[in-house]
Order: sequence, then structure tokens, then C-alpha cells
Amino acid sequence: MYELIQHLINGLASGTIYALVALGYTMVYGVLKLINFAHGDVMMVGVYVGYAVAFTLGKEHLGSVWSALLIFAVAMSACAALGFLIERFAYRPLRDKPRLTALITAIGISFAISYGFQFDVHGTIGGHELTLLPGAAARRFPEIIRPTQWLVLGDDDVIIWNWQVISFGIALSLMGALQYLVFRTRFGKAMRAVSHDHRVAALMGIPVDTIIAFTFMLGSALAAGAGILYAIKDKSIQPLMGVMVGLKAFVAAVIGGIGNLPGAVVGALLLGLCEEAVVGYGATALIPLLVLFLGVVAFEQWRRGGDRSKQVAVAGAQLTALLGFGWLIRNVNGSTWRDAVAFGFLIVVLLARPEGLFGRVQAEKV
Repeated sequence: MYELIQHLINGLASGTIYALVALGYTMVYGVLKLINFAHGDVMMVGVYVGYAVAFTLGKEHLGSVWSALLIFAVAMSACAALGFLIERFAYRPLRDKPRLTALITAIGISFAISYGFQFDVHGTIGGHELTLLPGAAARRFPEIIRPTQWLVLGDDDVIIWNWQVISFGIALSLMGALQYLVFRTRFGKAMRAVSHDHRVAALMGIPVDTIIAFTFMLGSALAAGAGILYAIKDKSIQPLMGVMVGLKAFVAAVIGGIGNLPGAVVGALLLGLCEEAVVGYGATALIPLLVLFLGVVAFEQWRRGGDRSKQVAVAGAQLTALLGFGWLIRNVNGSTWRDAVAFGFLIVVLLARPEGLFGRVQAEKV
């Protein structure tokens, strides 16, 4: 029982980080119908900005609430500015172009940021040597929150660390502030209007360019906050760290229903819990997911009609293959399957509900 509680806590801690990044994806898609694949790399930039601020403050000034807030504030402000620049000079000129053009541009920006940060570039300003680009080598993120055991259950069976509680509180606060901004303010009303139809919103006097730019800034700031929380948890940082986190957050946004803010949060939490289940209980924890996958496929085929006996035979063969697969992977380390779970979970959900858990099917004029 204690082991299950510990895995639930770890899964929720990971899920809240994915949720902050997924909110940026779903907001940008809501106003522009664009998948900003550079979003995870913006998160990585925020982590390095936080690292630079922590390094500048020095180890003796770290560990306090004010130093942590300063690191968060500077990193989120820097990424908000980066998000504005990306939108202004990369996406805005392509707004009336085919969506594929903007998508390819987003992928190009992602590669430019992630691989550009692998150059090791130093400069000198006022006699002080500065690191302009960090290089490809992994670095250890400083302890901006000194880890202490916040709660212990049993004989050290369940340990809740202070950084987990603080991270969870910060993530919930940011998500709550975003929810209030979008649904309780004039700006949020304007954002939802632009999301519905930006051309009609412009005719009604809404400053569409300003709304879209601020949406990018807001999403980028949330990504920076998520990146700092991820670095506190994972400790090691490197220029490609945003790629996988960004992809998982995108998966979470699609699972919840791309464009739906509560759906992005729920999808991210479910994804974090599924990953932790595989890590904690081994690769055999994939078996229920695969059974669900086969059940969804069989249901879809049955609903569409056809030869029932053939469908039953195929389902039986698939179940037999699944049991054989489970026997083969019974001793495999579950942590090696962690990343595969995210995309497998996405396939299962999209087979059952292509619009996502909270999404709605909308007719589109062509």
C-alpha cells in the first residue's frame, strides 16, 4: 500500500510539470490552430536562464524563498520575451500561409534552439568572462530549494520531500492563475474570441496581434516555470532536455483534447501516473494498457460491422500474442519503457476518442 502511495505522489509530481508545458501547447493551438513544436525548447532555455541566475547569486544565497522566486521570475520573463520574438518574427508573417508552412517553421525553430545551445560560446564584457551558449555537456542544476523530508509514512516507506510539495503548489498556483485569466477577465474573453475566429474578432475591435503575442508570452512563461520544476526534480540539464518533455506534453494536450485547458491538465496527470506505474511495477504494467488497446480496436471493428467470426478469431490471436509478449518482458526493467508508454497511451485514447477526452468534434469548412 505504501509503495502505491509513493508512486501516486511521484506520478502527480511529474504530471503537474507536463501540465504546465501542455497548457502552452493548447493555448497556442486554440488561438492559431498551430502546433508550436519549439515549445519544449523554450522550456529548456528557461532552465538555462534559471541556472545562470542561480550561478550568479552564488551557493551561499540559494535555498531561500526569495532566491527561488527571483530565479523563477527571471526565467519566466526571459522566456516570455523569447516567445514574443518567436511569434513576431517567425509565425506572424506566416499567419495567412498554409498551416504546413508554419508547422515546418516550428520544427525548424525547435532544431535551431536545441542544437544552437550545444555550441560552447564564451565572451568577455567589462573584463568578466561570460558563457553565451552552454555547450552540449550536461550540467547539474543547483539546489535552489534545499531538499528536506516533509512527511514520512511508515518505516520510510513513503517519503514526501519539500520540493515535491513546493513544486506541486507552484504548479497548481500557475494553473489556477491561468484558469482565472482565461475565464474571468476581459483579456481572457478576448483570447477566447480570437480562438473562435480571429478575423471576426478583429472586425469587432479586438487587437488580434496583441492577444496572440501575449498568448505566446504566457505559454512560454509557463514552460519556463515547468522547466525549473523539472530541473529541481531531475537535477541534470542539457540542451536536448526539452525535446522529450515537449513531446510528452504535446501528447498530454492531445489526450485531453487539444485546445481544451482542463483537458490538458487531466491528460498530463494521467500520463504522469501511467509512466510511474510502469517504472514502479515493471514492464508488465504495460499489459493492462495493451489489453485496453486491443479492446478498443476490437470494439471499433465490431461497431463497423463485418464478419463476426473472423473478428473473434483475430481478437483471440491478438490476445494470445499479447500473453506471449507479457511472458517475454516479465523481467524487463520498466524504466526503459517509460517513454514508450506516453505514445502508446496516446494511440489508445485516439482510437477510442480521436478528439481527445475533453475535445469536441467540430465541422471545418474546406
